[in-house]
Amino acid sequence: MPRLEKVIYTGKTRTTGGRDGAARSSDGHLDIKLSHLGTGTGTNPEQLLAAGWSACFIGALGKAAQTKGIALPKETAIDAEIDLGMNDDGYLLQARLHVSLPGIDRELAEALIATAHQTCPYSKATRGNIDVVTLLV
Repeated sequence: MPRLEKVIYTGKTRTTGGRDGAARSSDGHLDIKLSHLGTGTGTNPEQLLAAGWSACFIGALGKAAQTKGIALPKETAIDAEIDLGMNDDGYLLQARLHVSLPGIDRELAEALIATAHQTCPYSKATRGNIDVVTLLV
């Protein structure tokens, strides 16, 4: 397993009450209610994973584009879907990242997505652990 040589940032949160609780970051920038699977007024872990992963993936796309000497379009977007499901072993996740890179040639866009999926820390963390599909839309 790869080990960190240098810590760049540490996100710190305190969560209470599980899926029907609350989460707050140590700096107070994140202060949210949690709700069980789309009920109530809060968010849920699957939505948080989708938001974090897609933001990180756009950063990885930007780095991949930079190596090709191009800039990402301002309209770059990812529609991330995180499924919570079950099988005989219990609860599992799976993910789909629908990537929009308007104005970029399809072949180049697919190459950028493939590179980003290899370098994005969220993609690395989930690789081999859950089913993940990346799609150019």
